[in-house]
Amino acid sequence: MIVRDEPDGSMIMIGQSDHSKLSGVLAAHWGNEQFERPRPYESCVRAAMLHDCGWFRYEANPRFDEKLGRTPNFMHVALDREQLDAFQWGTDWLTEIDPYSGLLINKHRTGLWRGRYGSVSHPVAFNVTNPAETLNQFILANEARQKQEEPKVNSEEFRINYQLLQVWDFLSLFVCVREPQVDYIEPVPLGYSNGKGVRMDFKPAGGGKIVLDPYPFDVPSLPVGLVHRHLATNKFPDKASFQQAYYQAPLQLLQFEFVRPT
Repeated sequence: MIVRDEPDGSMIMIGQSDHSKLSGVLAAHWGNEQFERPRPYESCVRAAMLHDCGWFRYEANPRFDEKLGRTPNFMHVALDREQLDAFQWGTDWLTEIDPYSGLLINKHRTGLWRGRYGSVSHPVAFNVTNPAETLNQFILANEARQKQEEPKVNSEEFRINYQLLQVWDFLSLFVCVREPQVDYIEPVPLGYSNGKGVRMDFKPAGGGKIVLDPYPFDVPSLPVGLVHRHLATNKFPDKASFQQAYYQAPLQLLQFEFVRPT
């Protein structure tokens, strides 16, 4: 769960599944005169849309820190057996539906603790050091699974698609984890035959508009919506009070529009 503390003491909560759906919309519209359309198209879009499906179980019962009186942001959720089992379930579930998509999100999940396998130079990717034994076993078991499955697909195509998944993930996170601000992603693949990639600048332009330069989508501008809950406070006396506020909070929509540079 992405948790944003607002200046007035309220709190915005964005499900990882809703962040993923936004990533999926970006993937679905990716491709124009400069950027090659992802291939295989459906598998890439499906992976982007469901890359955080391992959080489904968590979103049904968000955790609560009794000492702090609040729910943790996703980066502070304990990577215990319960959560790792949920991640494994997500990978296995999607693999049954689409093995290529499942392989992509499997590599995405382990890559989150491996510096995203060096696929992006900016933003600087997180890299875990001295992981707990349960996490280390999870990573190694799934990397072994990837090593077994990756020879069955086009290696260069899969490498680019993994890199694209990181780009779609970051673009969505740029509007999820905070109010949008100037940032960039580098490198962003142009296609499958040009391995260099480009820098993509992300610049809020007021009124919910966000300029992407270069612009990667197949429509002149791309309106998107982000489902979230807005709770009146970020502090609660106990878990029951927090859970009630979480379930009762009406679903709202943050609206943005990605546009070309002028």
